[in-house]
Amino acid sequence: MGDYTLITPAGADAWRAYHDIRRTVLFEARGQVGVYDPNHPDDKLPEHHAKALLFHGDPVGVVRIDIEGTTALLRRVAIREEVQRRGHGRALIVLAEQFAQEQGCRRLASHVAVDAVGFYEKCGFMVDELGSDSVLMSKPMHRSA
Repeated sequence: MGDYTLITPAGADAWRAYHDIRRTVLFEARGQVGVYDPNHPDDKLPEHHAKALLFHGDPVGVVRIDIEGTTALLRRVAIREEVQRRGHGRALIVLAEQFAQEQGCRRLASHVAVDAVGFYEKCGFMVDELGSDSVLMSKPMHRSA
């Protein structure tokens, strides 16, 4: 993972990149133009951790990791469209899992889009519950020695 860094955005440029990725990939690419709120109150809660994935210093992906007891819920996972299918998503999941373990979590979970189920299965997640527009998936985490 030496080429990758998972950071908490700091400064205007880092936050702009974080919100740009979320807005374009998760909203506008899905036809939801003009509805993204970069000031949503859920993003400011102390147990919600905004993270950006950098590849050689360039922001390529984002995730918000919500800590709920011993579960880390991955929310709004997104990789910039022009760099998808290059291993960045898998790197993001690995680094998010490391962060969650550092917070004392023992399980990862995420509500994923139906077309992303195969990717999450390749990352070790299993289907917990089928929803109308998303699938709840989870993965137990093992403590490193």
